[in-house]
Amino acid sequence: MKLLKTLQSLAVAACVAGTFLPLSATAKDDVVIDLVNEPSSLDPHMQWNPDSYFVYRNIFDNLVTRDDEGKIAPQVATSWRQLSDSEIEFQLRTDIVFHNGAKLTADDVVYSVKRITDPKLGSPQLGQYDKIKNAVATGPASVKLVTDGPYPALLAQLVKLSIVPASVVEAVGKDAFNVAPVGSGPYKFVEWRRGVSVALARNDAYWGMKGPFKTAVFRAVPDAATRLANVQTGASQIVRALDSDLSGQLANSRNAKRVYTLTERLSYLRINPTKPPFNNAKLRQAAAYAIDKAGITEGILGNLDKPLAQMVTPAHLGWSDKIKGISFDLDKAKALLKEAGVPPKFDFLVGTFFDQRVAQAIQQQLRTAGFDVNIVLVDTLSFLKQIQAGAPNGPTLALVTSSCACQDADGALYSLFRSGGSWSIIDNKEIDSLLDNARAGLDEKRRLADYEKVGEFIANDVPTVPLYQMVAIFGVAKQLNWRPTPNESFFLNRMSWSE
Repeated sequence: MKLLKTLQSLAVAACVAGTFLPLSATAKDDVVIDLVNEPSSLDPHMQWNPDSYFVYRNIFDNLVTRDDEGKIAPQVATSWRQLSDSEIEFQLRTDIVFHNGAKLTADDVVYSVKRITDPKLGSPQLGQYDKIKNAVATGPASVKLVTDGPYPALLAQLVKLSIVPASVVEAVGKDAFNVAPVGSGPYKFVEWRRGVSVALARNDAYWGMKGPFKTAVFRAVPDAATRLANVQTGASQIVRALDSDLSGQLANSRNAKRVYTLTERLSYLRINPTKPPFNNAKLRQAAAYAIDKAGITEGILGNLDKPLAQMVTPAHLGWSDKIKGISFDLDKAKALLKEAGVPPKFDFLVGTFFDQRVAQAIQQQLRTAGFDVNIVLVDTLSFLKQIQAGAPNGPTLALVTSSCACQDADGALYSLFRSGGSWSIIDNKEIDSLLDNARAGLDEKRRLADYEKVGEFIANDVPTVPLYQMVAIFGVAKQLNWRPTPNESFFLNRMSWSE
């Protein structure tokens, strides 16, 4: 507790020194970012939804990262070498210091790996790292990771592995660390005003590229129109999750501009095959035939998002242009419903973070086919809890977005479709075998062939209906120089400001 009080005192002192402007930022020294919701976690080993990831990605360094071109690049690790099919050794920087002044060591890297792979922690990210069986410090600045057999997606997954200070986490515990996180990244945590904002201060002692802003405030602004108005008036310098219609208004803005990119994130309908009415395969297929993906992307989303037939995007290793999936066919949907019998009314779970125009369009399309669907709207944290509740307690139908931030099909598919995972609601031994083989295969052609088979299974059995590859649209101040990336990493220290 003494350490926690010290951290809190430092946070207050930093806040005073930083002279935060929580409601506006009028100079290049201060940046305000409008999120949709407040983070659900600032502990990088727990949730990694965008509103959390955008904040804590700047507080922590990762073992490795991706550069702006999407290539895996050094961060805490300066280099690595494969010792065998199941062993890889990383050489570490020796000049990294945590925000509390302690030096980052090989022991912290080992601790971070063992923490996130410990089932007792209950990390929703466990499925991304459970091939790692051990981590060993092989020297003061080197660490060896041991995997359960070959794991070609390891580096792609490690771009998300944040290094936490073992001494702090052990001293204060998981809950306290979440509300006062200590990292080694380009920005330090200062204050979390619940439901309002998270404040960060630049780490002037950072080993790498310094952030251009002295302070950064991430605010929860659920209403998209308000986010748009904020960036137009200069109350915010960056706002996320604008739709094509709202962001189109920035074309004539004096103060702001639109920037966007297609991401590895995709949207999909998650259909629970263990609960009525979707324990009937014909009704799952009927739902898939009822959805007009092109109509949604062209008519609602400004043709920026791209329809998908599979649960990976062209940004992933593992994408196949051979999978066609189920195309929109209202007559087939109605015929299958007639054959299987029209089910009773059921709920359709939708998070407040999602574009409600899309949710309403899907509801209407399902109703047109003959389903009786009721939208249940919930906040982000409640949504995540229900999605991770498992098949018996999970929603019948849900509108979901997914991204592994790794750009590899292993991250995109394994946690969603491997039985026993915290996100999975299917149990299919054949699919388990394909996913296991693909994540352990060193032959890339065989990996791609296995992922194609998984894609065909999804298209035919319909545990999900892939909808579209999502575009990330931001409104940013005209003086801000920044390019969003497909893996949705948000690095303040990769931005610059032009007067």
